[in-house]
Amino acid sequence: MAGMASHSALTVGFDLDMTLIDSRPGIKAAYEALSARTGTYIDSDLAITRLGPPLEQELVHWFPDERVEEMGELYRELYPEYAIAPTPAMKGARQAIETVRRAGGRAIVVTAKHEPNAKLHLSHLGIEADAVIGWLWAEAKAEALREHGATVYIGDHTGDVRGARTAGALSVAVATGPCAADELLTAGADVVLDDLTAFPAWLSGYLGGPTAD
Repeated sequence: MAGMASHSALTVGFDLDMTLIDSRPGIKAAYEALSARTGTYIDSDLAITRLGPPLEQELVHWFPDERVEEMGELYRELYPEYAIAPTPAMKGARQAIETVRRAGGRAIVVTAKHEPNAKLHLSHLGIEADAVIGWLWAEAKAEALREHGATVYIGDHTGDVRGARTAGALSVAVATGPCAADELLTAGADVVLDDLTAFPAWLSGYLGGPTAD
């Protein structure tokens, strides 16, 4: 699905965790707070190696099935206090968003994260997206990508690749999360970048001309 896109029609979707933000320190702190609150052991160092899928898929490792929904709600309540401040932007994240804007396009964020918490992260880091859509994972991300007319979707997980392909968007993967470059390619990524610092040059080539000053 490679090729040039119209600048006027350009909408680029971005995943959040491990694509735009390094959420590991914040999520680790949130899991530690949840563990302390509930008295339940959670290996937070292990949990942050498995970022990408919805929260509940991690909680089943630590809580019985009948408590997962309740624990998910408690985690999301604790999250703003513990997870926002420690979480930095990924290298090149702001420049990637700005590059889309300079190309005359729109930059949206489509994430599996609880949408209010996703917005808190972006506000705290001063990253402005044209839209933020949460609670969508893997193939379900295609709903938002189609709705907003995204022709490119960037993420770090094979689930992001599946979401892009389901939406008929170009899948641009960054090898900054739990999935290695070869795993992302095997999943069907059209392009794999080392990180978002390579995105401006890639987008320039994709659009067939300069995207920055």
